[in-house]
Amino acid sequence: MENEILMTIRSNKKTKAEVSLQDPIGVDKEGNEISLLDILGTESDGVVDEVELKIQIRKLYQKMSKVLKSREKMVIELRYGIAGCGSKTQREIAKMLGISRSYVSRIEKRAINKLHKAFESND
Repeated sequence: MENEILMTIRSNKKTKAEVSLQDPIGVDKEGNEISLLDILGTESDGVVDEVELKIQIRKLYQKMSKVLKSREKMVIELRYGIAGCGSKTQREIAKMLGISRSYVSRIEKRAINKLHKAFESND
């Protein structure tokens, strides 16, 4: 099938500069025409999942801003790589903040509990 697509595209390029997604490139087993659009189309479930994920991330950021203190928010962002950098260990965060690893653990646990309660209260 890939070879048919490539051959069709190459032969069309020789005759014209543009290729349409609706151009027929062959037929399927049942005799129906197949176009590039049929092969290159996106999976609708994937798009829905991606949109849902983005909505959930936005909700998380909103909850973090509302319910967490600045230090708690910083620990969660660093610990789970939310701030755009990679995730850090509790030891690395402790060194950055000049506190003990066990204190980072307590801050993280308290922040997660606050977020959990905030999500439960809205659902």
